[in-house]
Amino acid sequence: MANDDAGHTSAVRVSKIGYVEFETPDVDRMVDYYTRILDFKLMERTSKGAFITTGFDHHCVVVAEGSAHARSTVGYEIWEDLGAAQRRLRDAGYGAERRTDIAPGTPDVLVMREPLTGTRIHLITDQENSGVDGYTPLRPTKLGHIAAYTAELALMQNFYQDLLGFRWSDTVGDFFVFLRCNADHHAANFLATSKYTGMHHVAYEMRDPEHLITMLDHLAKNDYRLHWGPGRHGPGHNLFTYHRDPDGNTVELFTQIDVIHDEAKGYWEPRPWHETFPMYPKTWEVDIATANHWGPRDVSMADH
Repeated sequence: MANDDAGHTSAVRVSKIGYVEFETPDVDRMVDYYTRILDFKLMERTSKGAFITTGFDHHCVVVAEGSAHARSTVGYEIWEDLGAAQRRLRDAGYGAERRTDIAPGTPDVLVMREPLTGTRIHLITDQENSGVDGYTPLRPTKLGHIAAYTAELALMQNFYQDLLGFRWSDTVGDFFVFLRCNADHHAANFLATSKYTGMHHVAYEMRDPEHLITMLDHLAKNDYRLHWGPGRHGPGHNLFTYHRDPDGNTVELFTQIDVIHDEAKGYWEPRPWHETFPMYPKTWEVDIATANHWGPRDVSMADH
């Protein structure tokens, strides 16, 4: 696996994670969860699904009718214009279809498939503006990252680094990798497994610990209980909590994730501290402190 980004070039360069789609047998229930429980804003509901946002992008979550399937599509913004991106992907041996009928808010999209999983990957340059102004006391600030299972970690990691321009942030043991596409420690995580498929978890960012606590009280009032956390991860150092949405998908709410401001220097800005100074990307031991500096480890989260 490519755990050294020096000299790496890629076909395209992802600048941020844009949106994730959930297929569900009960669209109304999932829309209620996202709008009433997590306080997202419903932008549009069409035959293609419900389009929901946390901020200025038209949507960061899509809820579509179907069998329960988390992470059926992931959208990424890229730096390149779509014509150049399509040519460079083709030169790299990957076909990408250009579409103008995908969804409201994203009128021009390159569509391709993730290796092994078949997850649809959408590449866009930007989204239409949602018109949402300011923040509420509850609503998360953004879609932060998505973790998924893969049967072949090296193949998946190389796809994201060599084709999409992600960079290696950390690895746990030889089975859990963290990849970044901007200053945040990770936007994509992949867990090697021959046991599971699909999404591991989806994560939404909160402004600070007080914002997170306010949301946790709101979850409890509406009978959503945590199954892990509060805690602090080792890789990324983010303060985390995990609960399950109505379809049973694992949802992380987090804050204080590590950031890297200077790729040339390549070390993390402490959020709020580090074990070493400076702290660079590394391979972490498989132990309780890596999973949660504060206390108990949820062994199911690393089961593979």
